[in-house]
Amino acid sequence: MTFSHHVEVVALLASPEHRYDGRPGTAIPEQGADRREQLVVRAGVGIVGDRYAGRPAHRDAQVTVLAVESLEALAEELAAGPLDPLLPRRNVVLRGAEVEALRGTEFELDCGAGAVRLRGGRPANPCAWMDTVLAPGAHRGLRGRAGVRCATLSDGVLRLGPAVLRSPVRLDPAVAGVVRPLLPHRRGS
Repeated sequence: MTFSHHVEVVALLASPEHRYDGRPGTAIPEQGADRREQLVVRAGVGIVGDRYAGRPAHRDAQVTVLAVESLEALAEELAAGPLDPLLPRRNVVLRGAEVEALRGTEFELDCGAGAVRLRGGRPANPCAWMDTVLAPGAHRGLRGRAGVRCATLSDGVLRLGPAVLRSPVRLDPAVAGVVRPLLPHRRGS
């Protein structure tokens, strides 16, 4: 059985270079050049123009997906005010999807140009830079809800705006920002 969920793609990122290099500093590296209106995705390769595209070490982590509700919940918990959804450096930021539930499943994201098939894998764990770029306590606060790393299973285009996420899992957007225990990684089919 497949469930269809109406979601919104609120942010897209592709970066030709690493922005958070080394130990966290006091200055926030420039993010603007990495914001995208759309991403071109290649099966087995990743995002065209991204530093991880085609890298064997990132075969199962070519695209990272995050629920913006996680950042909104974190901002409320830390009394940090609105947080830029691209500062955690995830490629695709969605509204309306319980992203953490996609681990170990194959799913599709259709932004109107045809479905892009992905396989959810291991968690996209936050790094210590989150305390610098988001707010003190963000590194710890994002554990268990910083998104999921995905393998690309088809070619396609992802765009900002409304989209449909098809998944074998019924997703509850109300729990997208709630801290959940880490789920064990299941090998996808």
